[in-house]
Amino acid sequence: MENQVSSKSTMLNYGLVLGIVSILINLVVYAMGKHLDQDWMVGAIAFVAMIVVIILGIKNYKLANSNIISWGQAVKIGVGIAIVSAVIGIIYNLIFVNFIEPDFMAQMLEKQKLAWEEANMTTEQIEGAESMMKTFSSPAITSAIGIIAAAFFGFIISAIAGAIMKRTEEDQY
Repeated sequence: MENQVSSKSTMLNYGLVLGIVSILINLVVYAMGKHLDQDWMVGAIAFVAMIVVIILGIKNYKLANSNIISWGQAVKIGVGIAIVSAVIGIIYNLIFVNFIEPDFMAQMLEKQKLAWEEANMTTEQIEGAESMMKTFSSPAITSAIGIIAAAFFGFIISAIAGAIMKRTEEDQY
């Protein structure tokens, strides 16, 4: 079977689309002044966008390749789309926290401290939590967590989509 569309181009194109959609969601949230709020609705919208774009990428690849796709190809494409998108998102976040909103991390820490105080945490507990938050909010760790999370959710989405959409040459006869 000779592929008309490569999996690499599908991953890059749809990963770029998902990355841009994610950036647009973040920019809308920022423009609304809600970037410090950890709203579940924003996460849900981003997750639905991820599902839609990964499924469209897998479907496009299948249609462009004689309506044939294996489960493994679907998973590879879905995870690839998610990782490309994550890299684009990481680049955007680095630009955001360093140039667009340089005080973002300090603002988030202050907001979190207030929440800890409202939860009646002791000063020692707050200091320990603050230290841990600073450690885990470093660019290297947040980037690694972002890529791992994207790969994980990309795998889950594409594994399900691939199981539903898989079709081999033997299935055609």
